[in-house]
Amino acid sequence: QEYLDFRKERSRMLLSRRNQLLLEFSFWNEPRPRPGPNIYELRSYKLKPGTMIEWGNNWARAIKYRQENQEAVGGFFSQIGELYVVHHLWAYRDLQSREETRNAAWRKRGWDENVYYTVPLIRTMESRIMIPLKISPLQ
Repeated sequence: QEYLDFRKERSRMLLSRRNQLLLEFSFWNEPRPRPGPNIYELRSYKLKPGTMIEWGNNWARAIKYRQENQEAVGGFFSQIGELYVVHHLWAYRDLQSREETRNAAWRKRGWDENVYYTVPLIRTMESRIMIPLKISPLQ
């Protein structure tokens, strides 16, 4: 009964909800527990229909530019729900580390080429900074 009461109360606060079933890109690291403290950035991209293979091919080459600090946590794409959606999850010590790591990528020969070829595939993009809960294996 307590759970049913909770669900009823929660439904009063819920304005909308959407679900996605995601698969991970084969070339990306599999998410693994990591010590902290870290913050996480979830970057979401809505791609133009028909461009997922091109996106994946470019990122299969580009991921090497973002492995130096082990910041690449996971890369996923939608299979059910809104299609042609990609999520990249990155770990950083803090916002300063995020800025330094992202700037360092631009100094690596080849990173700019990846951006050049993938930006035209994007319809919209979003970035969220997340702080893990104490129970999360990603700290």
